[in-house]
Amino acid sequence: MTKQIIKTENAPAPIGPYNQAVKAGDTIYLSGQIALHPTTGELMTHNIEVETHQVMQNIKAILDACKISFEHVVKTTIFLSDMDLFAKVNEIYGSYFTGDYPARETVAVKTLPRNVHVEISMIAIQHL
Repeated sequence: MTKQIIKTENAPAPIGPYNQAVKAGDTIYLSGQIALHPTTGELMTHNIEVETHQVMQNIKAILDACKISFEHVVKTTIFLSDMDLFAKVNEIYGSYFTGDYPARETVAVKTLPRNVHVEISMIAIQHL
């Protein structure tokens, strides 16, 4: 099995010792994304709706770089700063999928990188 590093300028550059995504065989592991704008580096945290859309757009850019879509996602992990944000994040997150949804867990944590309110990671399969 080969390991391939996935990089795209259309998603934020990593802010630590990790990659945007790693492909191992047919499986693609996307690192957690926060609401960093890919070109300005600005945190898009005006409200939870804007923040969640930016996170999902960052994920979409990585999926695009792999030549796949949200339909290829099989597992998602959502980290929230407060479970009271769940309903709004869930509604926006769900709007990026059609048909079958991936497996998922959502957890509230004490603190997220750069004090954001949502971080999302995913696992996708190249060939369905």
